[in-house]
Amino acid sequence: MAAGAVPASFTGLKSNENVLGFTKSMNFVRVSDLQRVKFRRTKVSVIRNAIPDQETIELQPASEGSPLLVPRQKYCESIYKTVRRQTCTVMVGNVALGSEHPIRIQTMTTTDTKDVAATVEQVMKIADAGADIVRITVQGKKEADACFEIKNTLVQKNYNIPLVADIHFAPSVALRVAECFDKIRVNPGNFADRRAQFEQLEYTEDDYQKELEHIEEVFTPLVEKCKKYGRAMRIGTNHGSLSDRIMSYYGDSPRGMVESAFEFARICRKLDFHNFVFSMKASNPVVMVQAYRLLVAEMYVQGWDYPLHLGVTEAGEGEDGRMKSAIGIGTLLQDGLGDTIRVSLTEAPEEEIDPCRRLANLGKRAAALQQGVAPFEEKHRRYFDFQRRSGELPAQKEGDEVDYRGVLHRDGSVLMSVSLNQLKTPELLYRSLAAKLVVGMPFKDLATVDSILLRELPPLDDIDSRLALKRLVDISMGVIAPLSEQLTKPLPNAMVLVTLKELSGGAHKLLPEGTRLVVSVRGDESQDELEILKSSDVTMILHNLPYTEEKIGRVQAARRLFEYLSENSLNFPVIHHIQFPSNTHRDDLVIGAGTNAGALLVDGLGDGLLLEAPVKDFDFLRNTSFNLLQGCRMRNTKTEYVSCPSCGRTLFDLQEISAQIREKTSHLPGVSIAIMGCIVNGPGEMADADFGYVGGAPGKIDLYVGKTVVKRAIEMEHATDALIQLIKDNGRWVDPPTEE
Repeated sequence: MAAGAVPASFTGLKSNENVLGFTKSMNFVRVSDLQRVKFRRTKVSVIRNAIPDQETIELQPASEGSPLLVPRQKYCESIYKTVRRQTCTVMVGNVALGSEHPIRIQTMTTTDTKDVAATVEQVMKIADAGADIVRITVQGKKEADACFEIKNTLVQKNYNIPLVADIHFAPSVALRVAECFDKIRVNPGNFADRRAQFEQLEYTEDDYQKELEHIEEVFTPLVEKCKKYGRAMRIGTNHGSLSDRIMSYYGDSPRGMVESAFEFARICRKLDFHNFVFSMKASNPVVMVQAYRLLVAEMYVQGWDYPLHLGVTEAGEGEDGRMKSAIGIGTLLQDGLGDTIRVSLTEAPEEEIDPCRRLANLGKRAAALQQGVAPFEEKHRRYFDFQRRSGELPAQKEGDEVDYRGVLHRDGSVLMSVSLNQLKTPELLYRSLAAKLVVGMPFKDLATVDSILLRELPPLDDIDSRLALKRLVDISMGVIAPLSEQLTKPLPNAMVLVTLKELSGGAHKLLPEGTRLVVSVRGDESQDELEILKSSDVTMILHNLPYTEEKIGRVQAARRLFEYLSENSLNFPVIHHIQFPSNTHRDDLVIGAGTNAGALLVDGLGDGLLLEAPVKDFDFLRNTSFNLLQGCRMRNTKTEYVSCPSCGRTLFDLQEISAQIREKTSHLPGVSIAIMGCIVNGPGEMADADFGYVGGAPGKIDLYVGKTVVKRAIEMEHATDALIQLIKDNGRWVDPPTEE
């Protein structure tokens, strides 16, 4: 790779009378020149910094084929093992945050803050469930006044759990509550900027500088007060509530999220206030991961070491919410990032504590063991922008008796392990695989399993079981069987599972010519062991590292495998194969799958999943697999919900309304619906949603299409029907399928 000294931050280049500089990077250094060098037989531009003695780091093309080289920034301590990022200690009341301390768990109350008794009761329940910190929304003067009574009552009851004030749009309220609460959460998108109208604004550099001066004027009194009272602060950017100013200048992007937070952080540092943490929340786990990585990369360049609060906002409820949170939070924990976490669920706040703890334990264990693999050089993974590595789907070959093109799906595949017992009741098996039945015969549907693994083939004389398998093969469902089974009880047109050792030994050559091979790879093999892949005709790879491995990290082993494949131009599809122990709790399975496979899929690494767990319900495993693919923004097989977790601002019973809406709309794959308790993040978080249901006033609902409000002040009892009618008016409604 070419190398050059680089500035702290950049988004692009501009030219003005032959003077080149970075656009949209206020308060960052300017670039003095570009040097042309040869890079992979091409002339490219290398960025060099005007300031001497800056760090020289590796550069890479800004995008595929780009003539501009940009820094390959460091975003974690190690890409080949989990090493917790070193951060300073931030005190939140009597609780210490940072790398020298445990990963702290927190949640947020859902009561009306003015109802002191109810809020105190809920805080005590949350503390008893094991939370370290509790956040309470404080939207006005009455709520701020109530906070003094809440704090005093809790202290009288011997509850000293730190309290955090959640502030939006109200600097004066923040100043008031800083006198009694332990931490203030400010949202850079709306603390000093006006509410976003999603307007494209034009700024000169002078105009922009004046806006920054305004922010400093509004924010400085709060910083000074936090210093005076020893309070902590969270600079908490939300993807859904970036200001028009930031979005106009940086785009609705992770870069904009980081810059928004940095504006406030620079003011804190200017005033010598360092008792703060960052967060970069989004309802899309892929955006959330990119934003945190970019934030940390910038902190490494700046030499900052502030702790991180992790969370996927508006994750939803049940296993959906746990899965989205695991994908986002778990991915970052695997890279040693994160000092305090919240799993935002549309459930009672105390219900968030258990999944929080399970995630924290995963991160703690990985960092304590420094799980990983031997060091390797990584050149191909894209850290900061999603670019999927799509494995080459199986193609038809001359002489094929069946169609193998459907054994994997272009948007992400789900494989399932099937037992001999299941073959004894073919129609039940077909339904379990989510196949559509017509007169008892299976056909693939939107969310049908793509391929199955049979660890044991039925005996040659078991005609019925073999007929059931033939019918699956006939609809282009892959059937995979181990080499030993296929050699002794051959099943026509089955794909054969071999280990790298078996592949090297040549035992597969005993199979009929043209047999499709599926190779199981751990990911920590030596380069010599992997070499056999170069000369093999492989239909797909199953990345399968035993779950019982203590020191070897599944995520790092997979990264190493993908690096080898990319370096050698091997485009085999890779399926993440995870075998959970029989005693695995359901939540641990969801969180473990989201963390171990999701951490790879958010980087575009992988083509599908095969989750196994003895005695676990088959439908649960299948649904978990499809949920994981959808959570990683791959294969969309059901209605997507962006559902906020509720707080004191919420204007209706979020859990009840969410259940009503889900019951009537869950059959609309490809449709995304946002259910938001209030307007704070509503329009922004609905950027990804097709339709929005937002609390506008007590008992009143506003309906949105995208970020645009189309109906206001609908009575609550009519709002769900009005939402359905809106979906119909926009041509997105289909009637629920009828049971056969």
